[in-house]
Amino acid sequence: MKLVRATLTPEGKVKSAGKALRGRIAAGKLDATGEAEIGRQIATDAAQGRRDAATYARRVRKRTGLTQAAFADRIGVPLDTVRNWEQGKRSPAGPARALLRVLDRSPKAALAALE
Repeated sequence: MKLVRATLTPEGKVKSAGKALRGRIAAGKLDATGEAEIGRQIATDAAQGRRDAATYARRVRKRTGLTQAAFADRIGVPLDTVRNWEQGKRSPAGPARALLRVLDRSPKAALAALE
């Protein structure tokens, strides 16, 4: 599901990036949603994001045919980093995320470039 940041105007209209949003917005449900529920949903979304990142990191590594130790050595990160990615404790960010994308799309070329 795509994340959309929205603002409720004083007039009761929902906007995103200054544009009015269309679609299925249940105003009653929106009004009834409290801060605690919003906090729980944010935590749930963050946990799902970590699980998705873990699955992605594991899949990319497995496509290379390397063990965690060999993969970590090849891409120049500590073994614990790869383990943390695959266990969902941490998510790859910045250059690591970009490298995983390259490895996902063209593993042979990326690994050859890393030699």
